[in-house]
Amino acid sequence: MLRRQNPMTRSHLDVEAFPSPPPGPEGEVSLLEGAVRHALSLGTRWLLADQRPDGHWVGELEGDTILESEYVLLRHFMGCLDADRLRQLGNHLRHTQLAEGGWALYPGGPPNLSASVKAYLALRLAGLDADHPEMVRARQIILRLGGVTACNTFTRIYLAIFGQYDWDGTPVVPPELVLLPRWSYLNLHEISSWSRAILVPLAIICAHRPYCPLPRGINIDELFAGGRHGPHLRLPWDRRRLSWRNFFLLLDRCLHWGERSGWKPWRRRALAVAEKWMLERFADSGGLGAIFPPIVNALMALRCLGYHDDDPAVRSQWREIEAFEIVEEDRMRLQPCVSPIWDTALALLALTNAGIPPDDPTLVRAIDWLLTKQTQKRGDWSAKRPRVEPGGWYFEYENEFYPDVDDTAVALMALARIHHPDQRAVSDAARRGLEWVFAMQCRTGGWGSFDVDNDRMIFAQIPFADHNAMLDPATADITGRVLEMLGHYGYDKRDQRVARAVRFLKQEQEKDGSWFGRWGVNYIYGTWQVLKGLRLIGEDMTAPYVRRAVEWLRAVQNPDGGWGESCDSYDDPALKGIGPSTASQTAWAVMGLIAAGEAPSDAVRRGVNFLVRTQTPDGGWDEPWFTGTGFPRVFYLRYHLYRNYFPVFALGMYAHEIGMNRNNKAAVNGRQ
Repeated sequence: MLRRQNPMTRSHLDVEAFPSPPPGPEGEVSLLEGAVRHALSLGTRWLLADQRPDGHWVGELEGDTILESEYVLLRHFMGCLDADRLRQLGNHLRHTQLAEGGWALYPGGPPNLSASVKAYLALRLAGLDADHPEMVRARQIILRLGGVTACNTFTRIYLAIFGQYDWDGTPVVPPELVLLPRWSYLNLHEISSWSRAILVPLAIICAHRPYCPLPRGINIDELFAGGRHGPHLRLPWDRRRLSWRNFFLLLDRCLHWGERSGWKPWRRRALAVAEKWMLERFADSGGLGAIFPPIVNALMALRCLGYHDDDPAVRSQWREIEAFEIVEEDRMRLQPCVSPIWDTALALLALTNAGIPPDDPTLVRAIDWLLTKQTQKRGDWSAKRPRVEPGGWYFEYENEFYPDVDDTAVALMALARIHHPDQRAVSDAARRGLEWVFAMQCRTGGWGSFDVDNDRMIFAQIPFADHNAMLDPATADITGRVLEMLGHYGYDKRDQRVARAVRFLKQEQEKDGSWFGRWGVNYIYGTWQVLKGLRLIGEDMTAPYVRRAVEWLRAVQNPDGGWGESCDSYDDPALKGIGPSTASQTAWAVMGLIAAGEAPSDAVRRGVNFLVRTQTPDGGWDEPWFTGTGFPRVFYLRYHLYRNYFPVFALGMYAHEIGMNRNNKAAVNGRQ
């Protein structure tokens, strides 16, 4: 558990101000160039001071209040909800409640029903009465949004565990899913890796249908519009009589009949296979899937299976989830996971862009750390690529079963940028990483994150798929980043794999010229990453489709010179590119325009001016908004280091493009 937010450990390096050129006609620099030099000096100093002693970077990863609410419920279920944690978690929930009464998924967002219902129940456990003013406001907004019966299916299952919803109104998550063979159209490997990790332990829970009573006098009956019982608690049918949605709902009713009748001939075997699958993935990982929801479900599943609290499997999951705790000012919040590989690779790219020499010992130490994190074992991805050797990188400190293409791409770029003394080790790691990435290319030509060809859209209609995360199809942002990485290793459009990826990106482009951002908010993120990728593999940046993207970025620039986009754009594409200016999104737009050859343009200068103007005295930037994406329309993220390394990245790219970085090596050498 962290008692303060990401304490910084100062590096032995201390970046001096980038020197201004000598006076004289050739040494004249614009006011903006001087400001950029100063901003780069402060920004690199901040990043170097934030590096951990072993060489890596990691910033807080902030999610919504569903994390804190579910943590309260988990600890109550497990019988270990201590008074200090309950008070601190309750304080955080009260602090984050919206003025109108509910809880949002991201700052500036509207109240979200499922998040609000879970927070309401958690606060009841924390001691607030139903007639407390904060609870009255919460109840009013919950009922206005449709009440408990309008919640998503995962929320219904959680409530059923505590006797607050009828199990008959929840979808059946059958453990028999783990028995389906690979050749069947629906099998475990045709759903996304994160859903896999969530659903296997959840299926164990649903098979046992545990009941954990709440303390006397605590319930949420007042949140039901239409009463606690009746057919209205079931999932609603699609208005179209013939639809896949109705087919799966009919199948769900049959499964409910099987649960009631006791006819479950494969249940015992399914539970044994599910248990084995889950326990195997505890090894070499930061908890099941190394993310919060599967670890919560795993702990509940272990309790259902009869594991004692002192069992090593149980203790291992508690150790990992407690590491997500952060306490400040008597408030506790939870991280959904941690992002050290991602943060380290991107910080390295930012620093090299800013002019830190590629053989600097600080950067070499970070590469040493990254090399220890390359996967050595076959994970779930190998089900579709059994002959491919491991070579990817994961997101967290440890997660051998689930490397991902995105982290692997940035790690490979970092390896290509740094001059490491052991080039043989770096070359071998790069070779294995490249082979793994090429093997993960989808039939569409693009790349997904954790899996290959994970795009059977019909599965989005399964009743328990309303968390909008059942699939992991190829996306434009990851494909663009892979192309950027391949450009570092000399690949270009003449390579057939690269050519297929470019065709995929052309097909994915929106009519207005932008690209959708699956893993960052949103169209600004996708468009930036595609433009950078296209440039690095030698695409003609004057091509009409590229210029449409450039014009779109120009069109959504804010009057203050920055760029911003709210998570609202996932719900309403008409809001794409609209939002208050942020440091990270401005940096993305600036880099996208520079990649398209727009470094001398007024739009880029105004964006750069916004970045240097909004930098804080300590060298960082303020950014209260969420600009990272977990699951569109369901879960968003605030990467606390985005606001620091992306502006440095963009300013360094700008300085390089206009010829400002030629003296940086001497400057850095002279500062030590």
